[in-house]
Amino acid sequence: MNNSIKAFVFDVYGTLFDVTAIKKECEDLYPGYGEKISQTWRSKQVEYFMLRQLMVNYATLYSITHQALKYALKENKLQSSEQNEQQLLKAYLHLPLYSEVEKVLAQLKDKNLVVFSNGSLDMLDPLIENAGLTDVFAQVLSIDEVKQFKPAPASYQYALDKLDLERSEILFMSSNGWDISGAKNFGFQTAWINRKELPVEELDLEPDYIFPDLTGLLKWR
Repeated sequence: MNNSIKAFVFDVYGTLFDVTAIKKECEDLYPGYGEKISQTWRSKQVEYFMLRQLMVNYATLYSITHQALKYALKENKLQSSEQNEQQLLKAYLHLPLYSEVEKVLAQLKDKNLVVFSNGSLDMLDPLIENAGLTDVFAQVLSIDEVKQFKPAPASYQYALDKLDLERSEILFMSSNGWDISGAKNFGFQTAWINRKELPVEELDLEPDYIFPDLTGLLKWR
């Protein structure tokens, strides 16, 4: 265990909040298509912000999430409407926490807990507030301030500058292998929250720690 950690930095989507739960709202509006819509929606969301990063064509994650939803509905040949789209986007602000999150965060309350996300604050602030976690985090950092999506090094540099620590003093947590690879490449300590029991990415960037969920962080309690 690394005892030099001075900030515990959490990704949001898939790490603290269950993005797959959106399939229920999708199913309610489009019976029989909830799973398909939610899977395409998430994969296109990630694909689109990576593409925009490569193309140097920035848009907020809220805008990208809306565009990815439109694509998912079209791919499944479903009729859309502004009302349905807004209902599903609103559901993104009420995603459920994973079952262990509140307990783990409560036991780490004396630590410097920080959120660092590709999400824009118009998504992050209501999501965190709706989950009752507003007072839990010392900072909520959004890449929107520098318009550089993770896993670009400039995004992690932004977090480093805001935290004013050494890279090795930051433990970054994410369920997304690409995000862990980006943070490791930048020099952060990394803990991969491997909720789906996936293999490590073949990028020669091994996580420092691998846990099935956030309870593994209690070794730093």
